[in-house]
Amino acid sequence: MIARAGAGPLRRLVVLRHAKSAWPDGVPDHERPLASRGRRDAPAAGHVLADADCLPDLALCSTAVRARETWELAAAQWGTPPPVRHEARLYAADVPELLEAVREAPAEAETLLLIGHNPGLEELVLTLAGDSIDDALDDVRTKFPTSAIAVLAWHGTRWESLGPGTALLTDMIVARGKKGHGVRGR
Repeated sequence: MIARAGAGPLRRLVVLRHAKSAWPDGVPDHERPLASRGRRDAPAAGHVLADADCLPDLALCSTAVRARETWELAAAQWGTPPPVRHEARLYAADVPELLEAVREAPAEAETLLLIGHNPGLEELVLTLAGDSIDDALDDVRTKFPTSAIAVLAWHGTRWESLGPGTALLTDMIVARGKKGHGVRGR
């Protein structure tokens, strides 16, 4: 059973792991770009969020190149993308750092998108979810691959009240683009 975070509007935290990245020789980890599959999957993630009526009011994105490219390609699928904050602390962040960033989101943002990296994102979802619809929680425990999207819902007036076990994991989707569709190489 879900522990309610409190009265207030329904809020959603949408957690998106960056799309598949390339491993070019001599490129530092932070600077690794998306691979061709990632350039197909990131727009698919944008379509999934639009189709699910789960567009964010604000996005928090790691400064790593692969995360920024995921954001750009996903957000390009929407009519008017929301504001985005690129935050260095989200790169290689653990649960306390990720939760701190989320809790600093303005109360006006009822749907917040967090784009970053594993293992931190997977651990954050598992920490926040007190329960899930269907097998979503088991799916995250099994694997949270690149381009995975987890949607956590909870009631609260401010993001500061989001804590361990207070959210319901409503969806876990892995966005995959089709070969021959999506963004072409640079």
